[in-house]
Amino acid sequence: MEIALFQPDIAGNVGTTLRTAACFGVPAHIIEPCGFPFSPQALRRAGMDYAAQAALERHGDWESFAAKQAQAGKRIILLTTAGATPLPAFAFETRDILLFGSESSGVPPHVHEAVNARVAIPMRAGFRSLNVAVAAGIALAEALRQTKGFAA
Repeated sequence: MEIALFQPDIAGNVGTTLRTAACFGVPAHIIEPCGFPFSPQALRRAGMDYAAQAALERHGDWESFAAKQAQAGKRIILLTTAGATPLPAFAFETRDILLFGSESSGVPPHVHEAVNARVAIPMRAGFRSLNVAVAAGIALAEALRQTKGFAA
């Protein structure tokens, strides 16, 4: 299981997501450009020293990220409020990459069209979305539960 953030806007959310990735031992990807100057200092507050322990790979753009994952035979699963499949009903596989859009605009239509599946985290009516770092934690936990990928 892996986590990918598409053009994230908020350094704190990236730091929190990297901390989650480090704690669960899953690789993380940042698809640039970021909405902030990407640096260890920008991530330090939310990620603490955990973020430095995350297996992080940065990608210059969507196309290079998507091509690399396709070549490796990995599925890209977009977590989106426009998802067609509710999170508990989706069948995850161990080599999946969970993709999360930017806080301000999600992902563009060409990314929606390119992913292998679109999944939504069910919420109460009247609520638009969760914080991206919170959504990453929820989706990752469900994916690891299904694939028996939690660390012992």
